[in-house]
Amino acid sequence: MTLGSLFDGIGGFPLAASRYGITPVWASEIEAFPIEVTKHHFPDMVHFGDITKLDGAKLPPVDIICGGSPCQDLSVAGARAGLAGERSGLFMEQIRIVKEMRNEDIRNGRTAQFVRPRFMVWENVPGAFSSGNPKGEDFRIVIEEIIRISFDSVSVTRFDTGSWKPAGRIILGTSFSLAWRVFDTQYWPRTPQRRRRIFLVADFAGRSAPKILFIPESLPGYPETCKGEGQGTSAPTEICIDDTGGYHAANTIIIEGIKGLSYQSEG
Repeated sequence: MTLGSLFDGIGGFPLAASRYGITPVWASEIEAFPIEVTKHHFPDMVHFGDITKLDGAKLPPVDIICGGSPCQDLSVAGARAGLAGERSGLFMEQIRIVKEMRNEDIRNGRTAQFVRPRFMVWENVPGAFSSGNPKGEDFRIVIEEIIRISFDSVSVTRFDTGSWKPAGRIILGTSFSLAWRVFDTQYWPRTPQRRRRIFLVADFAGRSAPKILFIPESLPGYPETCKGEGQGTSAPTEICIDDTGGYHAANTIIIEGIKGLSYQSEG
């Protein structure tokens, strides 16, 4: 599999991907020093610069497009301009590029799981759950815009509880899935700090997104308390997401049929 990295920074996503056999192909970053760091580790990666000047149809197609769009306007430590802010609003550029690349593949005759990118990954601060007016509106928009890459007429409504859980999943038929969860670095080896971040994965051709994020047994750090029958994604409203083990409530939408795309949410 291949990867393109938007808002690349010092190449965190390419580094993680390379450790699992994924080949980083290109990156978009505007700061000179981070670009040099990434070039040092990945000399074969191509750097395309400013995301606002990229055309997804002309980029080398990849299987995964990832990005951690600027968090300043979403963070509780900032002025909270949200997605309307100049910096955090760059998330929409990631959506645009994914759409352009997929549309180009479709024009060239690719279909179903062969349309690239098949996967999109987004990373940001937990402040995204509460940013916007009404509270949490920005995360609703994030989910809606990602789903609209596949289903352009979808409107995502708020969950009945009115709040976003630290994990959730959306499954539409057999051809789309989306999942998110919050990771905290304090539970990972050799990272003596608390740094919580949302990671969101979308699969535009299947139901694998929850399997990728929720306790994949093949990865290091799989908690013993989450192993066994009934674990992971099988429970409808609880998912084992705590890196120290245990179940937590999760937002869940599962639609077996695509017609109308209406749903009832489970908070």
